[in-house]
Amino acid sequence: MTMLADLPKVITVFGGSGFLGRHITRALAKRGYRVRAAVRRPDLAMHLQPLGDVGQIAAVQANVRHKGSVGRAVEGADAAINLVGILAESGKQRFNAVQELGARAVAEACRDRDIPLVQGSAIGADPDGESEYARSKGRGEDWVRRTLADRAIVMRPSIVFGPEDDFFNRFADMARFSPALPLIGGGTTKFQPVYVGDVAEAFAQAIDGKLRGGATYELGGPEVMSFRKCLEEMLEVTERKRIFVNIPWWAAHMQGKLFQMLPGQLLTEDQVVQLKTDNVVSQAAIDEGRTLEAMGITGKTVEAILPTYLWRFRRAGQYRAPIERADLNE
Repeated sequence: MTMLADLPKVITVFGGSGFLGRHITRALAKRGYRVRAAVRRPDLAMHLQPLGDVGQIAAVQANVRHKGSVGRAVEGADAAINLVGILAESGKQRFNAVQELGARAVAEACRDRDIPLVQGSAIGADPDGESEYARSKGRGEDWVRRTLADRAIVMRPSIVFGPEDDFFNRFADMARFSPALPLIGGGTTKFQPVYVGDVAEAFAQAIDGKLRGGATYELGGPEVMSFRKCLEEMLEVTERKRIFVNIPWWAAHMQGKLFQMLPGQLLTEDQVVQLKTDNVVSQAAIDEGRTLEAMGITGKTVEAILPTYLWRFRRAGQYRAPIERADLNE
């Protein structure tokens, strides 16, 4: 007879159906955990089911803006992960409500049920930061640390790339139609793109209990790249040539104010502010062993991964260009 204590542990993943969430769900399922994906729309989370065995992954309704649903989502769980965040404000989804107060609600629910939490944040999170995004992320981290102390781990990735990312895919799609690509602030802002699978492995190690409680880890890939270099890599993979247009900061601010009022929010003023600060792993994190390398994870490069999913933006998709007639005579 299977005893209750013998059952696999249950991990509640807030935001489990999103870009990063689905990869973390897969990593946890492979380890044998049962995953409870806490999402606003469980009916839109069916794509998670094939990531595990029958009955291993279940979607439940939860909204971090409503404490009652948060509490129900962690009831009976052994640990929780919070990945809920937004890149731009819309309707009731405000930075303060989602990334600060939402993180507080999850942390307090975990404290009340005596379970650990892995909080997803971002490099640059700072309660006194320049952008509201960074400030709300930083304040959310503070609530988590004050509420759970060494029972919480904070993960700060740089820009995350992978098949469903909102960075390389967005600019690759733009390059299909536009003869030029914008370099905001000259394109000198530095990123340390990190592969989503490597980030998922880091979160899974935290759930495994392999990482230090109370620590803040900074997750960056093996290369530091400028904004311009990121776009050049994308264009090389998609086999397109485009000119770059430098957008000075003052003009970018004006564009941000305009675009944030349009459907789709291609760019917001707060995102322009974010781009003024480099997004790379700090020297302190390196020295203190709070990085992917310290976890034994060898980060995958942009060069190795982009061709696996950006091929669909090439003119002929996964097929090579037609063979030149001269080649047929060789």
